[in-house]
Amino acid sequence: MILYSGHEEEDAHHTEGVAFMLSHEAQNALISWEAAGPRIIYASFKTKKENIKLNIIQCYAPTNDKDEETKEDFYNKLQTLCDKLKEKDMTILMGDLNAKIGSDNSGYEEVMGRQGLGKMNENGEMLADFCAFNNMIIGGSVFPHRRIHKATWVSPDHRTENQIDHICIGRKFRRSMQDVRVQRGADAASDHHLVLARMKMKLKKREVKKSTRTQYNVDFLKDRLTTETFRLTVRNKYEALQDLLDEGNMDIDTQWQQIKEMWTSTCSEVLGKKKYQQKDWISADTLNKVQVRKEKKGAINNSRTRAAKATAQEEYTEANRAVKNSVKQTRQTSLKT
Repeated sequence: MILYSGHEEEDAHHTEGVAFMLSHEAQNALISWEAAGPRIIYASFKTKKENIKLNIIQCYAPTNDKDEETKEDFYNKLQTLCDKLKEKDMTILMGDLNAKIGSDNSGYEEVMGRQGLGKMNENGEMLADFCAFNNMIIGGSVFPHRRIHKATWVSPDHRTENQIDHICIGRKFRRSMQDVRVQRGADAASDHHLVLARMKMKLKKREVKKSTRTQYNVDFLKDRLTTETFRLTVRNKYEALQDLLDEGNMDIDTQWQQIKEMWTSTCSEVLGKKKYQQKDWISADTLNKVQVRKEKKGAINNSRTRAAKATAQEEYTEANRAVKNSVKQTRQTSLKT
C-alpha cells in the first residue's frame, strides 16, 4: 500500500487539506472512505482475516502556534471519528501532526519509545495524550535509526530539523508494525520527507467484475452520410425481421434478442467499436527535467555544509520550477490536440 500526505500552509491565499494515494492492490481492498472536515480523511480496508478491518486515518494537525480552540477542535473531531471505529480492528493514524514528541517518554512509556527527536512541545503532549486515551503507539519513536532517518521536516534555511510527521498504530497490533523511518531520497518537491512504515498485515483482494458492455463510435453519426447509411441499414434489417415477427412463432424474450441483435450488428458494421487512445500527459523532455530534479534532490541530501546545501536547494528549486512549467505546457498542448 502506498499512502501520501500533502498540505499547503495556512494563510490568506491557501487552504489546508489531506489526501491519500492508493496502490492497485489497496484499491481492490477498499471498503469505504470519508472526509471528516478539511484536515481529516478516513478509509477502511478488508484484510485476510474476515472479522478484522484495517482503518487508516490521514490528517493534518494545526501548527504549534495556533490557538487552543483550533487545536482542541481538531482533536475533538479526530476523537469523534475514532469512537466510531471498532476496537478489534487495526487502526493507523498518520500524517503531518505538527507534533514534536522528543526522546523523553517519562509518563508516556505505553505510548512512545525513546527514539524521538528533540524535546516534546505542546502539540506533542496533545498527540501523546490522544494516543494514550485510544491505546495507540507512536511508531517513529520505537525503532532506532540515524538522525537523518528520523527528521521528517527541514526548515528552508536547512538549520532546523524536526520530527513532526508520525505514523501511529493501535497497541494491540504493535507487532504488525515492523519498522518506521524517513525516506529522504523521495523527490516530492516539499520541505517534508516521506515517512514509511513496514507492516506485516495483508489486505484481502476483492474480485472486480469487468464490464462486458461495448461502446460504439456514436460520434460518427454527426456525419450526414454516415447517419443516412445507419438509418438505411436499420430499416432494411427491421423489414426482414418484421416478417419473422408477423409469423407469431417467437416469444417475447426471443423477439427482444432479435431486435437487440439488429441494433448491435448495425452499430458494429456502420460505426465500429470505440477505441480509447491514451494521451501522453508527460513528454520525454519533461521526464528528462524530472531526472535532473531528482539529481538535485540527491545533491541536497549529500551536501556536507550549510553553504553547499543552500546552493543545492536553489538549484533544486529552479529544477522543480522547470518541471512544473514543462508539465503545464505539455498538458495544454495535449488538450488542444
